[in-house]
Amino acid sequence: MLTLSGLKQFLDNLEEGIVFLDQERHVVAVNEAASRMLGQDHDAIFNKLCPSLFQGTSCARSCEKRGFCTLMADAKGGKKIQDLVVQRPDGELIPLRMWAMVLPSEEQLAYCAVVLRDRSREMQLQEEASNRMHLGGLVGNSAVMQELFAHILRAAASEASILITGESGTGKELVARALHDNSSRAKGPYVRVHCAAFPEHLLEGELFGHARGAFTGATTAREGRFEAAHGGTLLLDEIGEVPLNIQVKLLRVLQEREIERLGENQPRKVDVRIIAATHRDLPAMVASGDFRADLYYRLRVLPLHLPALRERREDIPLLANSMLANILARNQGRDLQLSGEAFAALSAYGWPGNVRELGNALEYAAVHADGTAILTRHLPPEIQETAHRQAVNLQPAAAPAQAVQFTQRYYRASAQQPGQEKEMLLLALQETGGNKAAAAEKLGMSRTTLWKKLKQHGID
Repeated sequence: MLTLSGLKQFLDNLEEGIVFLDQERHVVAVNEAASRMLGQDHDAIFNKLCPSLFQGTSCARSCEKRGFCTLMADAKGGKKIQDLVVQRPDGELIPLRMWAMVLPSEEQLAYCAVVLRDRSREMQLQEEASNRMHLGGLVGNSAVMQELFAHILRAAASEASILITGESGTGKELVARALHDNSSRAKGPYVRVHCAAFPEHLLEGELFGHARGAFTGATTAREGRFEAAHGGTLLLDEIGEVPLNIQVKLLRVLQEREIERLGENQPRKVDVRIIAATHRDLPAMVASGDFRADLYYRLRVLPLHLPALRERREDIPLLANSMLANILARNQGRDLQLSGEAFAALSAYGWPGNVRELGNALEYAAVHADGTAILTRHLPPEIQETAHRQAVNLQPAAAPAQAVQFTQRYYRASAQQPGQEKEMLLLALQETGGNKAAAAEKLGMSRTTLWKKLKQHGID
């Protein structure tokens, strides 16, 4: 037979905190975990009004404003979870997840039990996971991106020259910035030169600077980008567009670590970490004589290659949510989410413009969305067309094993995003005509797990 002392011992051994309240919201008992989370002993907490334990939180403000416990009222209709951050008497902030349970009415010792769960470890793990998925402005949780992040961090610790390759729009400049920000030169200047933006007769002066009177109109001396980057990093973007005669001078800088301004014969020492980037096939250009082999090998001491977006489709939900959040932040925090069908359309598209095109597509969708959800019809026409072709099976279907594997990766990536798991479950049910066994197989989970998740999200 369970005694009161036995019940107390049981409650004190729980990881969750339990705060028992009477109908007037006074504390009548707490267990050890609740006392520890709130930073107060039992005697200090006993008989306090519940809102005083959670001062400054939305829960306490709502309770004080309405004169009754909204958590208790909600508990009568089923469990309602609230996440809040509580400041303890010692000043420490602790993130808690809280819900209430109304106790049976017969011979009750308390009217309601408030359950507390310390989320500190959970949030630490979430932050660590987020850090793994982000490096500077780069976002990705796929194996290929995680490997790239590791290479970037290793390369950042070196002073060797780096050649970044990848299709247009993959984020080569973001890689260069991450390399600089994670290097010992992070406090020095970061200078970018878009080599394709300057005609040949201006590019040399832009890179190396010029003396006064070096050419018509040069009324004053001017330092070039190499000097501007002294002590830091210089990104030579679109290095494949640099003419052969300037390639010779770049080779000298890499070898001698010095430059000469146009119109001067005096060499100037420069301390610069050089990063080059291109979407061009430099080995092919070397073979055709359009790019110097010696410069190519000097630049690619540490090569880094960015995958195309179509080669890491499992990152699309993560990227899309991150980009949409940035777009909405610029628009006064408008409430807008991507629907499951929009995620499916984005994942089906080929993305010739890569991550840059994805960002543009989300800007387009944010403008055209007329509610709180982005649907397929809000996406650019070319993406809608791809989704339509797939829906009517005008494209060859993937092999069944490949289709299942892709959907499982897609579900796992999407489920990490707040509010997206329900959309993914509904999409799987829609694609399988409501067949739960088929949907479970498609999502890579057991039927029992699927049933629990459907119940959790209120899906019949």
